[in-house]
Amino acid sequence: MDKKLLAMLACPVCKGELKLNNDRSELICYQDAMAFPVREGIPVMLAVEARTLSTDERLDKH
Repeated sequence: MDKKLLAMLACPVCKGELKLNNDRSELICYQDAMAFPVREGIPVMLAVEARTLSTDERLDKH
């Protein structure tokens, strides 16, 4: 994902910072413990499409 695009994106729920997880093709919001999918290079920034982070993922803030 383009670094400029990533810098412009914010969590749609809390407007906080997102971290890219390349391994899972997701944008992570640690404040809300949500992972937004990136499909074919396009971030899906809908709360209904996001998955909830597991406890281990919440503690692993890279």
